[in-house]
Amino acid sequence: MTATLANHTETAQRKSPIDWAAAILNGYLLIFFAYMFLPMIFMVVAAFNASPTPSVIDWQGFTLEWFRALPQDQRFIDGLIHSLIIALGVIVISIPLGLAGALLLTRLQSQATTFLYTVLVSPMLTPGIVLGATTLIFWRDAFGVEGGLLTATIAQSSFIASYCMLMFMARLQRQDIVQEEAALDLGASSFLVFRRITLPFLMPTILTAAAIAFLQSIENYNTTFFAIGPSWTLVTEIGSRMRFGISPVINVIGVLFVAITIIAATVYVMASRRKGRA
Repeated sequence: MTATLANHTETAQRKSPIDWAAAILNGYLLIFFAYMFLPMIFMVVAAFNASPTPSVIDWQGFTLEWFRALPQDQRFIDGLIHSLIIALGVIVISIPLGLAGALLLTRLQSQATTFLYTVLVSPMLTPGIVLGATTLIFWRDAFGVEGGLLTATIAQSSFIASYCMLMFMARLQRQDIVQEEAALDLGASSFLVFRRITLPFLMPTILTAAAIAFLQSIENYNTTFFAIGPSWTLVTEIGSRMRFGISPVINVIGVLFVAITIIAATVYVMASRRKGRA
């Protein structure tokens, strides 16, 4: 019996470090998820609170009043329309620019590749305030274009195109160049090779880059604020109103964005699973 008790004690001592490690990991995960999602949960709950000031603690009853107030706020509606216009323009500009830069860097065999890579990536490292202000000043002084949706689109595209370029480069580095070389040897033109071989290979990345560009454009504040002049987007309008106090309508916007994101992610996962089964 003494031997059995000793064996149990030894086994417990061996498991103890593992148990401590599991407890620490679980505690870390709990803190991590609380840090990530508690503010979002509070935002969602506050959107249904009748209190005129967003709050979870000062609960004054359930209401949908703030959801009905959002469509009546013309500044928010116009800001959303402006944001969508800019985001679509950013996609149209950033995808071709990013693809061109990626093709140049992956196909060009030159000592200047490193220098070109540094130049093309540098907009990502430039503060958004600088990008927005310099874009506004350049287009106003050089071409007489005042600040608006066009300058905001160009300013955003200047750094979002770099993100697209990196995504395309990662994809192109996995491409089998032999297929392109064989097509060229058989007499195909460079354009035909790109259209029939390279473009279909890049299509998944093009769709992903377009989605990333859209999301980055919609949520961008610093660059947009300094480049858009007297116009506004949904994000800049929210930022402007934050100086005068938080409205529950802003929480409603957050709830709608969270819901749209969850629905889009769910649809994407389901489509990916169906494609994998097929």
